[in-house]
Amino acid sequence: MASQVRLRLLPSARCLFDEHVQVKVTGLRSRQVVTMKARSTDDKGVVFSSSATYRADGRGEVDLERDPSLSGTYNGVEPMGLLWSMRPDTLHKKFQKTRSLNPHVVKFSVHEVEGEGRTLAEVTNERLLIGDGVTRLPMQVGNIRGVLFTPPGQGPFPAVVDLYTFGGGLSEKRASLLASRGFVVLTVALYGHDDMPKNIKEVHLDYFEEAIQLLRKQDKVGNKGVGIISISKSGDLALSAASYLPGVDATVWINGCSANTALPLYYKKRQIHPPLMFDLSRVIPTESGPSIAKYGVDNPLAEENRATLIPIEKAKGHFLFVASEDDLNWDSKAYMDEMVERLKRHGKENFESVCYPGAGHYLEPPYGPYCPSSIHVVVGKPVMWGGEPRSHAAAEVHMWKKIQEFFRSHLNVEFSVTKTPSEKDESDFMCPDSGLKTRVWVHLKHTQVLQHSSVSG
Repeated sequence: MASQVRLRLLPSARCLFDEHVQVKVTGLRSRQVVTMKARSTDDKGVVFSSSATYRADGRGEVDLERDPSLSGTYNGVEPMGLLWSMRPDTLHKKFQKTRSLNPHVVKFSVHEVEGEGRTLAEVTNERLLIGDGVTRLPMQVGNIRGVLFTPPGQGPFPAVVDLYTFGGGLSEKRASLLASRGFVVLTVALYGHDDMPKNIKEVHLDYFEEAIQLLRKQDKVGNKGVGIISISKSGDLALSAASYLPGVDATVWINGCSANTALPLYYKKRQIHPPLMFDLSRVIPTESGPSIAKYGVDNPLAEENRATLIPIEKAKGHFLFVASEDDLNWDSKAYMDEMVERLKRHGKENFESVCYPGAGHYLEPPYGPYCPSSIHVVVGKPVMWGGEPRSHAAAEVHMWKKIQEFFRSHLNVEFSVTKTPSEKDESDFMCPDSGLKTRVWVHLKHTQVLQHSSVSG
């Protein structure tokens, strides 16, 4: 290893999973061409890696904030490209980092391009899923199985239930990161965890009501109402909770459906929604291997499926709808548009919506590896999730900030807005690490965000 070459991560090599780092190399020859690499192993033992070729400047320095990748797993100026462009060493594997106590450890290295590609320098980036002082408490109370994350300090803090439920088991990543940003978060399993059944044939809304009540009883929770965050199938569970259960003040729906899907939904021992069904014959195979599942879901607006639609117009809380235009799991954008139109017809203004061009199905906290394809629980084989890596990564950065702002607006009792209902703010957000520009018009009425729309600039 060349002693004069130094690889640095700024401001620190230890950070939270969702934090940006600056990657810099010094001590190279003037205009030297080198290969930058990143490598990590997830909770399932799958190795993910990326690489990019850079040319040093006249002083022998490479700065990923400034310099373009000439080739590799991404091109152009992408400060965090080595992270989101990492690919699995086995096809159709989704990055699994679900246990909050296991940091995402990434080894960055710089190599000569000439000869045998000698390693010039390396550094380890420890990307934590749980921040300093955040407490993690496994919950086995009544029927609830999950983990409670609480920020340091006396509080009070806004509270959120994380529904990362379909597919079985328990995922802690999103919940622990939200707690690290100042929220009390209860992430719950629906099946396949601890002493719960391995599979289920129906879903009971009573379970989520119990989770909400449990969270509201926690000492550091500062508001009687709670938030719910969801993605994919759990999106319709979140909509149902917001529509039927008391105490849900803010709901984040990410690439879900507007109807109850896959399994019948019960409340108080009575079926309240049949399932919107999936027809495997409409799944489209591709020459590259993974299939496209987008057209396999029945139309929720068809007369015979109307009973599956969730009556969100009855909800008293606020909604943040997030949809990816290139979602290949199902048509999230169409579902979102239908819900927005329905709420408007009922005179409702309790929602925001944002749509991301070029993004795929799995929108998660930023800087994890982009997932083009993996096993689909219902289809039972690999499917394509859609999206283009760079656009998808930029969407995750913007969305993660937006979610936190939304929850703070509607769950923090100390939050206040002094503007009159007629006032209108315009702001331009430029996502770091990308050229994605989102223009956001936000109308304010007390603490109520009425409408949010976005376009690519």
